Amino acid sequence: MSRAMNVTLAEADVIALCLSAGVAISAIEPLPDGGTRLVCVSPNGADTMRKKLKNSLIDGAVPRHRFYRAPGSERGY
Repeated sequence: MSRAMNVTLAEADVIALCLSAGVAISAIEPLPDGGTRLVCVSPNGADTMRKKLKNSLIDGAVPRHRFYRAPGSERGY
């Protein structure tokens, strides 16, 4: 199963939920139309978060930024 998922929640909310569940984040980015793309470090972590976020999961493909640099990174937002 994929370690990536798209959810309707804000990035800060997703980070807080991952921290509370003890799930490590590999990558996280905001989606252009709202919501967040989350990639967990492990498949087990992704499974945990899918269960925790089941009411917020976005089905199907979603538009993403063409190129994303995380806030705080060199030339980031």
